[in-house]
Amino acid sequence: MSGPQCCSNPPTLNPASGAGHVEKLGGLDTYASGLPDSKLAVFLISDVFGYEAPNLRKLADKIAAAGFYAVVPDFFCGDPYAPEAGKPLLTWLEGHGADKGVEDAKPIIKALKSTGISAIGAVGFCWGAKVLVQLAKREVIQAAVLCHPAFVTVDDIKGVEVPIAVLGAEFDDYSPPSLLKQFEEVITANNEVDGYVKIFPKVEHGWIVRYDVGDKAAVKPAEEAHQNLLEWFAKYVK
Repeated sequence: MSGPQCCSNPPTLNPASGAGHVEKLGGLDTYASGLPDSKLAVFLISDVFGYEAPNLRKLADKIAAAGFYAVVPDFFCGDPYAPEAGKPLLTWLEGHGADKGVEDAKPIIKALKSTGISAIGAVGFCWGAKVLVQLAKREVIQAAVLCHPAFVTVDDIKGVEVPIAVLGAEFDDYSPPSLLKQFEEVITANNEVDGYVKIFPKVEHGWIVRYDVGDKAAVKPAEEAHQNLLEWFAKYVK
């Protein structure tokens, strides 16, 4: 994951973006959108660029508009990956591993449940997908969506216990179609857990949240993926 593809099209971070607000949740600054008295929640686990990415917050707002309480925690504690800083991605990752993300997510889930949330879905992007597969257990969340995952292995998919949708790209060095097909074989063979893999043609890693809002050709597949994940959560987070 050290190549340029993962870091291409970095978003212009904007802490003021989105219709929601930032609050503390489970010890982390968290962008929250929607009605906090909702019984259904979706939490979004960002890619390496963090929770201030405008397209990511816009998606959280879209999920909130569908009736969920949507939260986007700052798993990087104010230190998202910044290509312009000159630090190699692998060096940055040494201090921002997925295992730490898993541990940081647990208090967030506990905090959501303490407010009366009865069902939780989660969506992970790139780095966030590796965190999510380790959380995808029946007692933790009710549904998962992986978006252009990085680091995720076939064994990770074998360990998933909740309904899972995998939205991948035709052109992706980190989850190429050949690997996604292996994910699909595992999911199809598991009669206890519903799931599917969808490979979007003519798109690259990151297309779901790192698209140019002025490019109609880029917006269309992103919005299709947004609709797919909304449908998944409507089906299983209730």
